Amino acid sequence: MKIDLENKISLVADGSNDIGKAICVQLAESGARVVGLARNKADLNNTRAYFKKTGLNVRIYHADITDFESCKKLIQKIETDLGSIDIVINNSEFVVNSNFNRMSEKQWADAMTVNLDSVYNLCRLISEGMTERGFGRIINISSMYGRKGEAGQSAFAASKAGMHGFTMALAQELARKGVTVNTVSPGHIRIAEMEKIPAAKADRIVADIPAARLGEAEEVASLVDFLCSRQAGFITGADIAINGGQYIH
Repeated sequence: MKIDLENKISLVADGSNDIGKAICVQLAESGARVVGLARNKADLNNTRAYFKKTGLNVRIYHADITDFESCKKLIQKIETDLGSIDIVINNSEFVVNSNFNRMSEKQWADAMTVNLDSVYNLCRLISEGMTERGFGRIINISSMYGRKGEAGQSAFAASKAGMHGFTMALAQELARKGVTVNTVSPGHIRIAEMEKIPAAKADRIVADIPAARLGEAEEVASLVDFLCSRQAGFITGADIAINGGQYIH
């Protein structure tokens, strides 16, 4: 089955991490015109250089998507440069590694701001145009921990669980207007952060996965690509796990 996203304007936040890059590549290969967002100015040039080598139709912008006015300016720029946005991938995340009794108020607030406020900002500014045009795809990248929780990850788990609550509610509001809203919840994926952990711990993680391996960023991207397609138009409000069977719900 060929996914055809020809000329669909797609916004990927964050497009500078490993999963975000893979999503940008997959959408562009399916014909979309992709804007990826870099987390900070330091990532901006590195990410632009990465996509320049691919030769794909991917632009990289920087914006503070936790700020509503900054998002408004970003969307105005994208619409001026490319046109109306058809696809939004909310892929930004802030991970707090802290037992709850040591967690600061700022750590909690930062997790909620990055993981939830950014989703509100982008969807609030973009979804109305999608409904007016009768087509839109919103995909929120959550986490296995949003379902199962994890010791030391209360802020992250809470924000990612909240993300899917948002997905389910918004999906019901927009379904009659041609816009789908879904959550994708990866488990342990082979990304740069995973490669930094000690080998013994990595072995324990893999031993707990029925598929006996880490997932690949490209596998997450392929799932996102399908959910963006017209073939996936009857899928909305879903939370789709991609974790090798490590957590089944």
